[in-house]
Amino acid sequence: MSKEDSRHILVKTMQNALQSKGLHGVGLTEILKTAGLPKGSLYYHFPGGKEELALAAIANAEQEMTRFLEQMFARFDDPLEALAAWIDSALQRIAASRFKLGCPLAAAALDCSPDDTDLLLALNGAFATLRDLLTRQISRAGFPTEAAADLAVLVLTSYEGGLMMARAAGSTEPLERAFRALLSHVRLQQKEFANGH
Repeated sequence: MSKEDSRHILVKTMQNALQSKGLHGVGLTEILKTAGLPKGSLYYHFPGGKEELALAAIANAEQEMTRFLEQMFARFDDPLEALAAWIDSALQRIAASRFKLGCPLAAAALDCSPDDTDLLLALNGAFATLRDLLTRQISRAGFPTEAAADLAVLVLTSYEGGLMMARAAGSTEPLERAFRALLSHVRLQQKEFANGH
């Protein structure tokens, strides 16, 4: 196994742990056991230990989500259809995991304390990247920039909150209801902007 492979395995293992157990719900021993790698491998790649590994996992999650959303928006002429398809895929993923996996960014954010400064900065940056991407794409649907930015934040908070509620309920219903209402509202707004209101 190459050094790059072992680094990637550690990052993905930590990312999965964030999704299922949060930042403080898993220890390094468990991460190494799941990854099937020795402790030396961890400290070779991440001399800062668990926090440095968590930062790498957050960065990887941000890149994966960004890439996925860009691909989704490239598939649809209507950005709002792309949003609906994104939520549909999220519903399928959380149901397939039997409601064990949420969003690694949200799970890490909920588990951080105010003292976890570097982690909070990284998470804020990741959410900002996603917000900016959504803002640009929603603007294509005829929304003014400020309204698109507001809507991007509403989409992200509905997504993250809906995932948490779906996990707690063991059902996709909370996320489905949130986005059914959101997309209905957004379509009405879209018509108003198209009519010059």
